[in-house]
Amino acid sequence: MTVLSVGAVVLALRPWADSSVEQGSAPPAASQEPTASPTPSPTPSPTPDPDAEFTITAAGDVLPHLPVLESARTDDGSYDFGPLLAPLDPWVSTADLAICHLEVPVAPPGTKPSGYPVFGAPAQIAQGLKDQGWDGCSTASNHSVDRGFAGVTATLDALDAVGLGHVGTARTAQEAAQPQLYTLERAGQTLTVAHIAATYGTNGMPVDSDKPWSVTRIDVPAMVEEARAARAAGANLVIASVHCCVEYQTAPTAEQEQIAQEIADSGQFDLYIGHHAHVPQPVVQLSGGPGGNGMWVAYGLGNFLSNQDGNCCTNKTDSGILLTAHVRSPGGFDAEGRAAGPAAVVGVEWTPITVDRLSGHQVHALPDIPGGTATLSAQEVAARTARVAEAAGTAAPERTEPVVSTGPPPTVVRRTD
Repeated sequence: MTVLSVGAVVLALRPWADSSVEQGSAPPAASQEPTASPTPSPTPSPTPDPDAEFTITAAGDVLPHLPVLESARTDDGSYDFGPLLAPLDPWVSTADLAICHLEVPVAPPGTKPSGYPVFGAPAQIAQGLKDQGWDGCSTASNHSVDRGFAGVTATLDALDAVGLGHVGTARTAQEAAQPQLYTLERAGQTLTVAHIAATYGTNGMPVDSDKPWSVTRIDVPAMVEEARAARAAGANLVIASVHCCVEYQTAPTAEQEQIAQEIADSGQFDLYIGHHAHVPQPVVQLSGGPGGNGMWVAYGLGNFLSNQDGNCCTNKTDSGILLTAHVRSPGGFDAEGRAAGPAAVVGVEWTPITVDRLSGHQVHALPDIPGGTATLSAQEVAARTARVAEAAGTAAPERTEPVVSTGPPPTVVRRTD
């Protein structure tokens, strides 16, 4: 830039300078004081893409014994499970993805519902679960073939009819080979959750010899391969539901621990949900998991809906755990255009729930009823809460209020059969 010296003052030539001004003469009055050059505007920082977040809620065994069915029976002889489940509606309806465990088959058309030891629930159980806000259920259990292959078919037909996902039993080999997928739209991302389920056995009830695929048995290497294939096909998160091992026992068995650790060590599963014990069991974080960042395990969520309590079994069967898992998927992309990072379960919480058997089998979140109900005293509520807390342990915190939904409901990707 050309400058003009005037004594000790250095003046910058201005674009408006008159060419007739001679050297050494004073510039126009307005230029007596030098003006600083304009400061360039800083380059604005791009707004980072937000992380995508959502919650997964899971519950224990849906085990409708005959007294439960009687509570759900209507004046016209049908069944309505809504009044039984209603107190827990706020906890389920706001979850971004809600997964239940339907332990029993639906009674085939033309047959009557039945209870223990050979179960067969009315088809209306599917509508009751759907109306509450569940998105799908695992169906692999020791009762899966209580009503034979016809019961397997009736169960999945009933779930399909109301739009619920399902995994763990199948009507065809093709269906059995597929996980249940759910997709969620969050913060500009489409996130896919794959659900895989298996059981230790079927109580000695025969599985049709020509349909061994109709009930998925626990086979960790096979489950890992299915999870790996799901990820290769685009799944962002994979959940295992495992039905095993010893009933009415709070401490997980050595077999449970081995199965869970092998699943964690595979690095292919993000969350492990256990069932079958009918009592709450510990919630812990194991080593392993995707990227070696650990995997949360709920060894057993206890009962969700049943007729069990201290009158028939251990008093621990009157309650269960509602599990909340928090998922985060980083927004944006790295310098090479790849996703900033994988989706991950970043934490879990547990909420104690119970069945108030004497009030018509209503299911409550225990934090909602500290003062008790017409049939449960405040002391009994406190005792049930304490039992669940002792079983769950201290690795994960208790959640005392429902989650807030982060977006629209998931899309249930129907398994093809």
